[in-house]
Amino acid sequence: MSDAMAISRSGLDVEWQRLQVIAQNLANMNTSRTASGDPYRAMRVVSGPDISFADALARRDDAAPVPVKVLDVEAMPGGMRRIYDPTDPSAGADGFVTTPNIDQAAEMTLMIRASRAYEANLSALAIERQMFSRALDLGRSA
Repeated sequence: MSDAMAISRSGLDVEWQRLQVIAQNLANMNTSRTASGDPYRAMRVVSGPDISFADALARRDDAAPVPVKVLDVEAMPGGMRRIYDPTDPSAGADGFVTTPNIDQAAEMTLMIRASRAYEANLSALAIERQMFSRALDLGRSA
């Protein structure tokens, strides 16, 4: 596999994971209690190069590009939303239910952005495959 294909492949993996986490956030935007008993917390994918910062600084300009990877999936800092619903089984003694403060429009915007990045990586892979195929055809005819 060439460097460009490895880069696009790693980008596909990262964006796929990002899409999975966004879908999980949207599915749990009204989840008041998880298996641990706490309200669901919105998650974000943290991605970056597959090398340390010191190694990145020490690299030469002509070194091969480095793929990306998912470094972590962490809970987003932010508040929770409290809704007064004393009939909900998750309600506290005061009648309030705590749910995550997930903005559906923001999540959908991130989903569109991640899907476009995924599509761009797919296009790059297809173009590289076409280039390799064309090079093989030229080699056969020579």
